[in-house]
Amino acid sequence: MTSPTGPIRVALADDQAVVRMGLRALIDREPDLEFAGEAADGAGALRLLGETRPDVLLLDIRMPGMDGIDTLRAIAADPALNATRVVVVTTFEVDHYVFAALQAGASGFVLKDSAPEELTRAVRVVASGEALLSPSVTRKVIGLFGRHDVTPVAGLETLTPREREMVAWVATGRSNDEIAAELLISRDTVRTHVSRAMVKLHARDRAQLVVFAVRSGLTIP
Repeated sequence: MTSPTGPIRVALADDQAVVRMGLRALIDREPDLEFAGEAADGAGALRLLGETRPDVLLLDIRMPGMDGIDTLRAIAADPALNATRVVVVTTFEVDHYVFAALQAGASGFVLKDSAPEELTRAVRVVASGEALLSPSVTRKVIGLFGRHDVTPVAGLETLTPREREMVAWVATGRSNDEIAAELLISRDTVRTHVSRAMVKLHARDRAQLVVFAVRSGLTIP
């Protein structure tokens, strides 16, 4: 997604000016990151994305007017913004907004009080096309929502048993390397099954696989 010869362009959307100032300072000091603009609410964020097309948007959930969830839904509904990945920057690791944000298209979460290197790592991870979901976040999401509202997911029936198993493992927050170590198989085998599952389910990244696993009640065999 990002040009191999250019920096990762990062935009911000947060209603608190001091938070935007801190995030901008963090971006400006990283040689491989480039500040692409800021907004104080969701409507401003959408205008900013339309004008600048950044690689990554750091998005607050709780904003006046159009909040982060509605902003995510608007981004997901606009094909012109498909290349922009969204990292939700939140005060709480898991609350009732988190699963809604995942369903709406968030690629990851970071806490506002995270160490600077965690925030910049989040930007780089999602810019590379991966999802940033820690095991603690996915465990809590499954704990909060996994026992309720189990519904069929379109395309799930097309998955092989191994692909279904991989989707369930992805929902634990483990990386391909960690899944391979657990199952005593190669990382390439895991990557192949995960990639095929993403294609069949039309998932944009691993975060969406977590959503599908939770919604459909998939668990590790």
